[in-house]
Amino acid sequence: MTAGVQVIGHPLVQHKLTLLRKKQTSTIEFRRLLGELAALMAYEVTRNLPLREVAIETPVAAATGQAIDGKKVVLVAILRAGIGLLDGMLDVVPGARVGHVGLYRDEQTLHPVEYYFRMPRDLEARDVIVVDPMLATGNSAIAALDRIKAQRPRSLRFVCLVSCPEGIANLRARHPDVPIFTAAIDERLNEHGYIVPGLGDAGDRYFGTRP
Repeated sequence: MTAGVQVIGHPLVQHKLTLLRKKQTSTIEFRRLLGELAALMAYEVTRNLPLREVAIETPVAAATGQAIDGKKVVLVAILRAGIGLLDGMLDVVPGARVGHVGLYRDEQTLHPVEYYFRMPRDLEARDVIVVDPMLATGNSAIAALDRIKAQRPRSLRFVCLVSCPEGIANLRARHPDVPIFTAAIDERLNEHGYIVPGLGDAGDRYFGTRP
């Protein structure tokens, strides 16, 4: 296993990912499955968030409980496909703040071009989780993390559904301190920069568009 990379092998995650990959899966089913996968993965991604003790009153007596320490978590979607993972994670962490990084891939160079960047305030006191369904070349993830790191978040995590060795190596080389959470490490990239076997273009399948 590659250092800094956690493959989420839960049976429900793997089962739903298999359904998501099928080319026969409809747009509405793709959306539903992507949301369910994001919610399931959120439990593993947030497992090590710091906690603090809080005093509470139950209907019976005073008690001490645990709550997530610090300011609210920030979920950052890399547009546009990241929206599908964002919605599912918000079902589990509904109080999270939300940021967006708009990037598109230049099909000639395979490098990302930024067109939008918006983050909540006070990232220094927040744990940031960046989401994008695919980690292919890794260039978009690197560009997004470069921009977010400039605001000095308390911690950073990167979450994707499907990755490949090339993308992981690229991201780890540029951001070795950022853990990667993924449901699968696929075989390779093809000559067009798509993951093989992958699941196609996640954005097109989620939004029902065609390239």
